[in-house]
Amino acid sequence: MPVYVTYPKKKNSFRNFSVNVNIILINLTAFILFFTLIRLNVFSIEDIAIKPANIIQGKYLWTFLTSMFMHGGFFHLFVNMFSLLFIGGLIEQLIGRKRYLWFYLISGLVAGLFFVLLSFVFPRDMDTFAVGASGALFGISGLMVILTPNLPLYVMFIPISIKAKYAIPGLLIILWLISFTGELPVGNTAHLGGLIAGLIYGIYLKTKYKRKTAYINRYFS
Repeated sequence: MPVYVTYPKKKNSFRNFSVNVNIILINLTAFILFFTLIRLNVFSIEDIAIKPANIIQGKYLWTFLTSMFMHGGFFHLFVNMFSLLFIGGLIEQLIGRKRYLWFYLISGLVAGLFFVLLSFVFPRDMDTFAVGASGALFGISGLMVILTPNLPLYVMFIPISIKAKYAIPGLLIILWLISFTGELPVGNTAHLGGLIAGLIYGIYLKTKYKRKTAYINRYFS
């Protein structure tokens, strides 16, 4: 009997990873690339980071996207990517690859829009540069509050687990207090925008897919 040997097509290595892992890899690559280009004076921070004063004047509109993939330093990058690795991976499995990708991007854009609009309320943010994936990360966290409210999470350096419905809003409040008392440059309004985007989308999914979301809620309770 003749033997037929088939050679499967080589798959794109990026497709072997989850969307969440690919997003993390893009963030790592973008951080190295942007940091290098800034150091070489090829780009300036204004070309990458979102600044409300620029956006209001109709300039540097692309920074709504580029700012999502740049971070203020290695520690900033590590904290966001470490959190995204666990939280994002779970949410991607719950809502699917394509839905997760679009949700991540839209959450980040909404966070940037909130940062710009609320700079009218907090004028000190008008000339402040903002970068980071935390807006999109809070969007994912907001979705988690709706879909898996009782999922136990470990927040920062707290040694005990806290349910998502308490941990996520609590973390937002803690960051807000830290930034005001310590005068640290934290994009609280961007975090708030991302969280609201996640809550709204979570309510939409919960309304449209009542049985599925109810099952997810029970499974992670």
